[in-house]
Amino acid sequence: MDTSTTSSGPRAAVARLLTAAKAARPVERVCYAIGLLLIAAGLFHLAVLLITGDTWIGPVSWRKPMTFGLSFGLTLITIAWVASYVRLAERTRAWLLGLFAAACVLEVSLITLQAWRRVPSHFNLSTPFDAVIARVLAVGGAVLIAVIAILTVASFRRSPARAPSMRLAVRAGLVSLDVGLLLGAVMIATGISRAMSGDQQSAYVVGGELKLAHGVALHGVLVLPALAWLLSRTDREETQRFRLVLLAVVGYAVLCAAAIVWTATR
Repeated sequence: MDTSTTSSGPRAAVARLLTAAKAARPVERVCYAIGLLLIAAGLFHLAVLLITGDTWIGPVSWRKPMTFGLSFGLTLITIAWVASYVRLAERTRAWLLGLFAAACVLEVSLITLQAWRRVPSHFNLSTPFDAVIARVLAVGGAVLIAVIAILTVASFRRSPARAPSMRLAVRAGLVSLDVGLLLGAVMIATGISRAMSGDQQSAYVVGGELKLAHGVALHGVLVLPALAWLLSRTDREETQRFRLVLLAVVGYAVLCAAAIVWTATR
C-alpha cells in the first residue's frame, strides 16, 4: 500500500477534521453543532423552495431562510474554528462565541418566522410586530459586528505559537468579514431609512444594492484561513506558505474592492 498517498488523501483530511473537532473546546463544539443545525435548516428551506416552485427573488421568497441558514451556519462554524487561532482568555472566548452563536440563531429564526408568515423580514415596518422584528434583526447584526471587531483586534496580538502564514490568514480573513458586516449594516440602515420614510418598495431595492460585495467580503474569513490550513499540511517551507497566503490575501482584497466598485457604479 502507498502510505504516502493515503496519508494525504480525502480520508486522511476527514480524519484530521474529526480529530480536530474532538479536541475542540466545549464552546467550540457547541458552535459546530448549532452551525450544522442552521445549515440543515437552510437545506430544508431549499427543499421547500424546490417543491413549491416559489420564486428565487423578492423579499418573501423561501430563498431568504435558505441562504441565511446556510450562510450563518457556515459562518458560525468558521468563526468558532478561526477563533481557536486567536489568543483569548478562555472566559472571554466563551462569551464571545456564545454571543455570536446566539445572534446567529436569532437572525435565522426571525427571518424564518417571517418567511413562514409570508411577509418580508427586513425593512418591514407595516405592523408593530413586524417593526419589532426588523429592529431586533438590526440589533442582532450589531452584536455580530461587535463580536467580530473584538476578535479582529485580538488577532493582532502577538502569538508566537502560530505560524506566520496562519496569523496573516486569520487577520486578513477577520478584516474581510468586518468589511462584509459593515456593508450589511449599511444595507440595513439604508433600507430602514427608506422604509421609515414610507417608501417600502424602494427599501428592498436600495437595501440590496451591496448584496454581491457583502457576500464576497463575508467569506474571506473561511477562504484565507482554510488555504493556510491546507498549505500547512503540505511539505512546503513556511516562507513559501507565507508568500502564497500573502498573494491570496492581496487577490481577495482586489476581488472585494472590485465587487464594491461594481455594485456602487452599476
